[in-house]
Amino acid sequence: MNALEVKSMAPQILLIEDCAGDVLLTKQAFHNIDSSIHLHAVCDGVEAMTFLRQEGAHAHAPRPDLILLDLNLPKMDGREVLAYIKENDSLKTIPTVILTSSEMEEDVAKGYRLRANCYLRKPIQWDAFESLLRSISDFWLTGFKSPAEGPRV
Repeated sequence: MNALEVKSMAPQILLIEDCAGDVLLTKQAFHNIDSSIHLHAVCDGVEAMTFLRQEGAHAHAPRPDLILLDLNLPKMDGREVLAYIKENDSLKTIPTVILTSSEMEEDVAKGYRLRANCYLRKPIQWDAFESLLRSISDFWLTGFKSPAEGPRV
């Protein structure tokens, strides 16, 4: 197996998050959990679209194995991003987890109506945040099998 094949097997996560601090915490947590995880971060909904469409600066972006999506984003709201993902035939099978600070029942209900795979509230404490991301990794990157992908070896 060559280096390119090993790299292509590394889990690819797209984090759509506008808070730079949360991006850094997420990167650190995933590095602690599994240093082979490749976390790609974009800071708004418009950039998320260019990443997912593989346009412009993201022309060579990989197809994510998992999307972590904040709801309150600049330029294009997270709900709009979710609707686009789940209406697009080539993207809708990518597990999309809403990871947000909102506890509003309206946001939870709308997230599921738009076919989010999961709705999780970001914990404030570091240990709880890292534990939540470990659970996400264990389920979505290890235990879950996407219909568009074969089994991980």
